[in-house]
Amino acid sequence: MGTVNLEKILVTPLSRIKTEGGDVLHAMKNSDIGFIKFGEAYFSEINFGQIKAWKRHNLMTLNLVVPTGRVKFVFFENSEGDRLNFRTEEIGEDLYSRITVPPRIWFGFKGMAKTKSMVLNLASEVHDLNEVERVDQAEIPYKWS
Repeated sequence: MGTVNLEKILVTPLSRIKTEGGDVLHAMKNSDIGFIKFGEAYFSEINFGQIKAWKRHNLMTLNLVVPTGRVKFVFFENSEGDRLNFRTEEIGEDLYSRITVPPRIWFGFKGMAKTKSMVLNLASEVHDLNEVERVDQAEIPYKWS
């Protein structure tokens, strides 16, 4: 599968087109960097201060967009020995971007907006419970505050 590292995560600024009746928010085209193939699209809601962590997909490439609210994403990998390397990215309405996450990178996310936030995943694979791994949030020593 090749080397897995956090540098392979791609953050792409996205277009937000102002229109009189409401904005148009671009998410992804099949010609965009980060597009592998289309498996499915789904939304995850997250409330302010709530955390959803930790999981990794073994085959799926994630393309994460936050059209409403703001979300902090945390990614980690094992490096030498048992040491964990972390990378954080925040995106949302005011930082409208897409995060492309290759397979086999652990991640979690936290709602940062005072209201509910919405995460869109434009996934390369159809969700399969046998393809994803999960670890309890308490098992990873990351301070979310």
